[in-house]
Amino acid sequence: MTSSMPLEMETATARHVPVLLRSVIDALEPQAGQWILDGTFGFGGYSEAILKCGANILGVDRDPEAAGRAAVLQAHYGDRLEFVAGCFGELSDIAADAGHAPLDAIVLDIGVSSMQLDEAERGFSFMNDGPLDMRMSQSGPTAADVVNSYSEAELVQIFRELGEEKQARRIAGSIVARRGSVPFSRTLDLANVIERVVGRKPQQKIHPATRVFQALRIFVNGELDELVDGLVAAEKSLKPGGKLVVVTFHSLEDRIVKRFFQERSKTHSGGSRHMPEQDLAEPSFTMLVKGSVGPDEEELEQNPRARSAKMRAGVRTAAAPHELDARGLGLPRMLAESRSGGLS
Repeated sequence: MTSSMPLEMETATARHVPVLLRSVIDALEPQAGQWILDGTFGFGGYSEAILKCGANILGVDRDPEAAGRAAVLQAHYGDRLEFVAGCFGELSDIAADAGHAPLDAIVLDIGVSSMQLDEAERGFSFMNDGPLDMRMSQSGPTAADVVNSYSEAELVQIFRELGEEKQARRIAGSIVARRGSVPFSRTLDLANVIERVVGRKPQQKIHPATRVFQALRIFVNGELDELVDGLVAAEKSLKPGGKLVVVTFHSLEDRIVKRFFQERSKTHSGGSRHMPEQDLAEPSFTMLVKGSVGPDEEELEQNPRARSAKMRAGVRTAAAPHELDARGLGLPRMLAESRSGGLS
């Protein structure tokens, strides 16, 4: 597949070029008259590219700031763009309520956007000092609430399972010891405490607080649960021949997406210790690309943050949706066990 889609954006989205844009458009192959759901609308980068190809967009995002960005595109594209404030894990209900089910395609760009990272007041990053917030929806408990109120054992589990942090116990112990006298409220304060505990070599490129901040962000926003819900909802909402394209940025996300497509593209299930073997008449997806697609050198030069990005894509068959095995998809134990024994 080839695409003439330029990476440069011509409207208010110009300052934000989404990762793997060309690859995503090549996979989707948007056509006039199609309805494609952008479940992580953000600043509208994917959506604008899709609209330029002639397809229609149903945009979904829980970030309140996304509605304003959608309005900019609606002023140009009119009713070819509809926007709904919500979570992409609920996309099946959103598409049905909007009257666009079954969908022609779905695209999901998992995780925090570069704009959210760059906005210090959102508290996602320790690169610039800001409130210890991290909420995508800007509602509910903050990262500061978690750091200041969860037990040491709970923090260890969060850091270890959602951040893959080897020093989780030492970091959690230091956080609990410090918060007793001075609660945490700022990103740099927490990052500095973690750096003092873990240490940092002069040549070390990755900040010692990176994995803890990742874990807190995932936990606060329920990102991995949302990803599983979104994949299952997509399976229910796509028409036969409909495409699901997912872009991830770290191993926990990619493992879930990889196993989802692997399990659903097989003609039978070998089972696992979490779910007995089951015969499946037909796979619910066929693979659109082999393995994953990453950024090329040109994109890496323009956007170093794209280095860890991976795109996976599949095409929906006419088969019935599969039963979900959350542990089998690689959902961390602390999350899988909360999903009614791992099944949903």
